[in-house]
Amino acid sequence: MVRTPLTPEERERGERLGRLLREARGDRSMVEVAAAAGVSAETLRKIETGRAPTPAFFTVAALAGVLGLSMDELAVHCTPMAV
Repeated sequence: MVRTPLTPEERERGERLGRLLREARGDRSMVEVAAAAGVSAETLRKIETGRAPTPAFFTVAALAGVLGLSMDELAVHCTPMAV
């Protein structure tokens, strides 16, 4: 199965999501947050660095819950900005 290449907008959205999660994590360790969300630290690392720009909805929802972010807040920050 061949995966369709991501558009520049999708990559940018993934980078914005990663920055938002990284900022919300603050001083907490990646391992601590990932464990609390039920995901691997490597998954969180990939999302935060933009290497996984399209993570699964339930992964994002779990991380948002642990970090005290609402899904509405994530949507606002990760929606492409109007030019």
